[in-house]
Amino acid sequence: MNRVFINMFIYLLIVCYHADSQVYSSVDNLSGILQELGMDDAEDDLFEEWYDKLSMLINHPLDINKASYEDLNQLPFLSDDQIEEIILYRQRYGEMVSLYELKNLQELDYATIRLLVPFVYIDENPVENSDISVHKLLKYGRNELVMRYNNTFQQKKGYRPPEEGEYEPNKRYLGQPFYHSVRYSYTYDNRIQTGVIAEKDPGEPFFKKGYKGYDYYSAHLVVKDINRLKTFIAGDYKVSFGQGLVISQDFTPGRTAMVTQADRRSNGFRRHFSTNEYDYLRGVASTVSFSGIDISLFYSSRKMDGIMDSCYIRSIRKDGIHRIEREQERKHVFRLATYGANVRYSNHRLALGITGVITSFGSNELSPDVKPYNLYYLRGKKNSNLSVDYLWKNRKIKLFGETAVSQNGSFATLHGMQLTPVSYLNLLMLYRYYDKKYQSFYGKSFSQQSQVQNEEGGYIGVSLTPFPYWKISAYADVFRFPWMRYGVDAPSRGEEYMVQIDHTFNSSVSMYIRYRYSEKYKNCSVNSNRTIQPYSQEKIQGQLRIEGDEWFFRTSAEYGRYLFEDTKYRGYMFSQAMGWKPKNLPVRTDIYGSWFHTDDYAVRFRSFEKTLLYDFYSPTLSGKGFRLSAVVQLEFTQRTSATLKIAHTQYADREKIGTGLEEIEGNKKGDIYLQIRWKF
Repeated sequence: MNRVFINMFIYLLIVCYHADSQVYSSVDNLSGILQELGMDDAEDDLFEEWYDKLSMLINHPLDINKASYEDLNQLPFLSDDQIEEIILYRQRYGEMVSLYELKNLQELDYATIRLLVPFVYIDENPVENSDISVHKLLKYGRNELVMRYNNTFQQKKGYRPPEEGEYEPNKRYLGQPFYHSVRYSYTYDNRIQTGVIAEKDPGEPFFKKGYKGYDYYSAHLVVKDINRLKTFIAGDYKVSFGQGLVISQDFTPGRTAMVTQADRRSNGFRRHFSTNEYDYLRGVASTVSFSGIDISLFYSSRKMDGIMDSCYIRSIRKDGIHRIEREQERKHVFRLATYGANVRYSNHRLALGITGVITSFGSNELSPDVKPYNLYYLRGKKNSNLSVDYLWKNRKIKLFGETAVSQNGSFATLHGMQLTPVSYLNLLMLYRYYDKKYQSFYGKSFSQQSQVQNEEGGYIGVSLTPFPYWKISAYADVFRFPWMRYGVDAPSRGEEYMVQIDHTFNSSVSMYIRYRYSEKYKNCSVNSNRTIQPYSQEKIQGQLRIEGDEWFFRTSAEYGRYLFEDTKYRGYMFSQAMGWKPKNLPVRTDIYGSWFHTDDYAVRFRSFEKTLLYDFYSPTLSGKGFRLSAVVQLEFTQRTSATLKIAHTQYADREKIGTGLEEIEGNKKGDIYLQIRWKF
C-alpha cells in the first residue's frame, strides 16, 4: 500500500477533529457503510439490527488507546488479525498520539482505515482508570439529549376524518400522524452507562384522552470493569453467547461482502438503547471474571404483544405498533420470563463456553394454529436449551462452533474453519445442521431463515488480494430444508453465490462491482395440482466513490432479475449521493437522488441514503419513479446541533401509494425529519 496516499487520506479525515475528540468525515453515512458491507439484500429486521449497533458505535466511538479486543470485535469489518495487530502495536510502541499511526499497521489497508476512522478517536483528556467518585462522575461524565420528529406531508387514509355518522373500529388511527422520540444518555469512561428512551410511532396516541404519554419507554444502567465485575446491567439489555444457537440479540452473521467473517464475535451483555420494541430482555444481568473464567447470569421478565385465545398465545407480534383499537388490545397481553447462565473460559488462543437458557410463558401456553409448515414450531408453557461452544485459533487457522440441544431432545450444530495460509488469502468453510424439531425462542445464527430450525447447509467464502489496490471476495452457500416452510409445502433446497471485486485507485477514488445469485423454491399450481417450483434472483451492482477534502460523491448502478416458471421481471436503479462538509463552516449537507424502474416488487432495490442519527430508514423502491432527499446539519456550538431532512418520492406507474390505512391518494409522497442534539 502506497503510504503517501494513506497519509494524505488520514490527514483529510482528522482535519475536522474537534474538542470532544469525535472524528467527522464523509464516511459517517451508516447506510453507505452497510451498502459497502453488502447488506443491500438484508431483510428489514436484520438491516435495522446492524444499523442500530453501528449508530451506537459511531455516536459513542472507541478510544483507540483503551479499546479491548472485545470492544474492537464489535466492528464487523475488522478481522481477528487486524484487531490483534492494533493491540500488539499499542503494547510495543505505547499509546497512539495520532490516527496517522493507523497507516503503520500492515493488516489495515486503505478501505479498512476509511471504515474504521468514524468509530474510533484519541482522547486528549483521558480519565484515569481509578476509583469512581461523585466528583469524577460530574466532571468527566458525558450527557446527550436527542429529540426527533418525523411526519409525512400527504394525509394517509388512517387519518382521514370519518364521514358524518360513520364509526367503525379499526378503520381510523387513534393517534396523531407524526413520529416523536426522546433519548437521554450518560456515559463515564465507558464504565458507567445509563439511558432513557421514549417514543411514539406514527398513528399511536400521544397525550390523548385515555392514553398517557408515549407508547414505548426503555431505560438501562450499565456498570463495567470494576475489579472482578466485568458487567452489570439493570433495565433493558441484549444477550449473545456462542454462535447464537441458544440465544443471540446481536449482529447476525450472514452472506455479505465480509465473506470470511461469518462467525459470532460477541459474547455477553450489552445495553438495549434502541427503539426496537421486540428484540431485547428486561431485568438484570451480570458477568464476573476469575482468572480467565467469566460467569454470567441473567433474568428477564417483560410483557409481550400477541394474539390471545383464553390462556393460549396464538401468535406473537413483533412490530411494536399500536395505532388502532385491535393493535391496542394486543399490546402487552402476556408475560415472558427468561433466565439463564453462561460459563466461559478464554485466553488469547482458546475459548470454551457452556450456555443454558430457560424461557417460560407462565400460566399461558404458546399454541399457534397448527399448519403443516409449523408442525415443529415451539409450543407449550416452557422451553429450555443447553449448548457448548468453542473457539481455537493461531495465526493461520481458526476453528469455532457450537452444539445445542432443546427441551424436546432435538439438536442444532454449527462448525467453521477459517484459514489464512498467506497474508493475501483468507478462506472460510462453515457447516450447519439445524434439526427440524430443534426449538429455541432466542436462537439466531448463520442461516437462510430467521430462526434456527429446519436447515442444513455448507458455506465457503474466499477473500483474495492478488495485487495491490485489488480485492476479490466470493462465497457459495448450498442448503436444504428437510421440512416444509411457510409458502413451501414440501422439503426443498437452494443455493446462493456472490462475487465482488474492489479496486482502490488512490486515496480519493475507489470502486466495486458485486454480483449475487440465489435459487430457492416456492408453491405453485401445475395443471390444478399444487407443487413447488424453483425461482431465481440475481443482482448486479456497481459503485464509484470519490472523496476530497470537503466533498464526496457516490455513484451507484444496479440491475436485478427475477425468474419463476414463465414469469420474468427486471429492474434498474441509478443513484447519486453527494456530501459537502466545509472546514470553516459549521454546516454539512448531503443530497441523494435515485431513478428506479422495476417490473414488480419481486425486483426491488434499497435506498442507501443519508439518515439521521439513530434513525433506521432505508426504503425499498419498486415500480417506476424517482426519489430525492436532502439533509442539512447545523452545528450551533460544539455541543449543540440540528439536522433537517426532506425526502420526496414520486411514482409514474400508480395513482395511489401504499395499502390499507397507509394508503395515500396520488403518486407523490414527501417526508420531513428533524433532530435536535445537545451534548453537555
